[in-house]
Amino acid sequence: MEIRKEIIMNQSGQISESLKLGSILALSGGFMDAYTYVCRGHVFANAQTGNMLLFGVNLSEGNYQMALRYLFPVLAFTLGIVIANIVKYCFKYKENIHWRQITILAEAAILLSVSFMPQSANLIANSLVSFACGIQVESFRKINGTGIATTMCIGNLRTATKALCDYCYGKEKAEEKKCIMTYGIIIIFVIGAIFGNRCVELYNEKAIIGSAILMLIGFFLMFIKEDKLE
Repeated sequence: MEIRKEIIMNQSGQISESLKLGSILALSGGFMDAYTYVCRGHVFANAQTGNMLLFGVNLSEGNYQMALRYLFPVLAFTLGIVIANIVKYCFKYKENIHWRQITILAEAAILLSVSFMPQSANLIANSLVSFACGIQVESFRKINGTGIATTMCIGNLRTATKALCDYCYGKEKAEEKKCIMTYGIIIIFVIGAIFGNRCVELYNEKAIIGSAILMLIGFFLMFIKEDKLE
């Protein structure tokens, strides 16, 4: 019954899985990772595998304070996933607003707050950005029905490459479209990283406002029905 209700909500015009919104989220995903890595002490916002690796390396070398720099973003990312699910459970069937609109607006507010934090607060800043990324990765897991992440690339690379192999084998148009779309999201993520790095060069800690603006664009985009966008 719950799955059916979710399908009905998507068919009624909700664009939470549209390519337009997914592209905006991927652009922001690349931006956030570049921001925390370049501006906030070489910590990943999205790539928690990298943070876990660096946590383990520093722990093994006795750099306990440095290890915490990488541990807290991982914990914050996990908490973001939990919060996204709580919002989903509480607001899933509200008719006046979609639960994903709540999470994306919360993400914008979190990122905006980070822009006011100095370098001395990098641990908190990185944790908050990772928290926002956890919310995003859990809230937006598909684009046009295909499982695609907008905050990381490794799964997308596997999906795109498999689709390419399947298309070469079976010549199915659906696999071709999936391949092009998923590789496209990866490219957009990289463009977001380039954009984020450039903004850091110009605006330093304030650069993350760019990502918050992208979230706000996504928030308002979700009020537009799909049939009006076609």
